Amino acid sequence: MMTTRRDFLYLLGAGTTSTFFGVTTPSWAADNTATTPKPNLFILPPLTYAYNALEPHIDATTMKFHHDKHHAAYVKNLNAAIAKYPQLQSKTIEQLLTSLGTLPKDIQTTVRNNGGGHYNHTMYWRIMGPKGGGAPTGSIATAIQAQFGSFDTFKTQFNAAGTKLFGSGWVWLVNDKNKLKIITTPNQDSPISQGLSPIMGNDVWEHAYYLKYQNRRPDYLAAWWNVINWTEVNNRFAKTQKA
Repeated sequence: MMTTRRDFLYLLGAGTTSTFFGVTTPSWAADNTATTPKPNLFILPPLTYAYNALEPHIDATTMKFHHDKHHAAYVKNLNAAIAKYPQLQSKTIEQLLTSLGTLPKDIQTTVRNNGGGHYNHTMYWRIMGPKGGGAPTGSIATAIQAQFGSFDTFKTQFNAAGTKLFGSGWVWLVNDKNKLKIITTPNQDSPISQGLSPIMGNDVWEHAYYLKYQNRRPDYLAAWWNVINWTEVNNRFAKTQKA
């Protein structure tokens, strides 16, 4: 793809990692003449279980619309945004979300919203599953006990944070410098954009629960613990400790 003079001048003024004749350029705009960036189109990850596998706690209709419509739209919009910038097409979703401020200004909000939606939902599907629930096991159980005193206390605080969050967003358990914290984020904002490592998170947008629970968000939050895949949560926790 050829770069016009106007494109080149735009790239020169857009970011902050390297210099050329004294002008600062962003890392994503750096040209490597030895290689050509390959398109890295993001895809909608398939569910590893049936739509009805989480019933009666999350119904099949909600799962189908949530995964096939909402998540799919985030992926489509994200791909459309980065299609305009070949230099971004080799980036991972983590790289995009941890460097939002260096992205071209015209797509920063789109990547924040839709990239965050893609990242958050990919995690969401994986930390749920049939035959889930119960008390945590393994290292995450030990860490929760140490930080919150008991799993019941942690669950109460987590649900309260999700209930109190105004509007749409997420409630998270994150690793912040090897300390567990419960936080919330609005819309599709991701903790990794704040330098935090998300271990598990629950979607409290209305599309995640309204067909079954209507306006009873606390009921959805309470039921959600019955589908948690603690094996996957432990895997994610282990990765945050290594990071």
